[in-house]
Amino acid sequence: LEQIEKVPLAPLAAELLSALTDDRRHQKLFDEFTRVVGRFLNDEKALATMREKIREELPSLFNLFRADAYLLKKIVASAGLLLEEVRADPDHPGRAEFDRFVLRFVERLRTSKQYARRAEKLKRDFLGRPEVRALAGDTWASLRLFIEQDANAANSTIREHLANLFVEVGRHLADDAQIRADMNQGFVVALASFVESQKSGVSKFIADQVKRWDLAQLTRLIEINIGKDLQYIRFNGMVIGGLAGLALYTAERLLLLN
Repeated sequence: LEQIEKVPLAPLAAELLSALTDDRRHQKLFDEFTRVVGRFLNDEKALATMREKIREELPSLFNLFRADAYLLKKIVASAGLLLEEVRADPDHPGRAEFDRFVLRFVERLRTSKQYARRAEKLKRDFLGRPEVRALAGDTWASLRLFIEQDANAANSTIREHLANLFVEVGRHLADDAQIRADMNQGFVVALASFVESQKSGVSKFIADQVKRWDLAQLTRLIEINIGKDLQYIRFNGMVIGGLAGLALYTAERLLLLN
């Protein structure tokens, strides 16, 4: 619930409705609306209520001639004909008007601060209801109990599905070189971005660690990482130093003899 409270509701609803309006899929909702209205016009109780409203608005003289029944019949017939025309014609002006209404509503959800405030209030009111919080708590407790019991079971369903998932992923990676290349490229980009953002901190960390080393620790680390090469370096240095010393001594004696 805390995570849901952080999600702005209006932009999310706008994105969901935008997905719904792709390829005019929202027209299916309009078709369902016309069918609901058609069923309403054929409902006897609804027609009786409409006739009573018409009777109340007409003068008494008109009611003597059953004008209310005539008007109701004409209204129902006209509305039914209109609904049939709309359902039969995918380019009917009524559908175009519904398109404009939906697109305007989506844009308002995405940009209007007033709509955003209303949506946030609705969300807070809904999440603040005690039965919603109780339901969320019960759901989480049940889910957690199921996961713990299943994870400890010998024939764990979760482990089986995870194993199948990893096997399937591995099979796709083995069979599709393009997926492997895309993943490698993604890793390179992500790692480069991470190093770029963290390089100053990493370099400071390394410098601080090196400053704390004493000479004995530094020598030991060098010996561990260089290994036998260090002994060759020491031996070569000794040999070269000895030869250089011998050469200098020989040159000095020769100069003194002359």
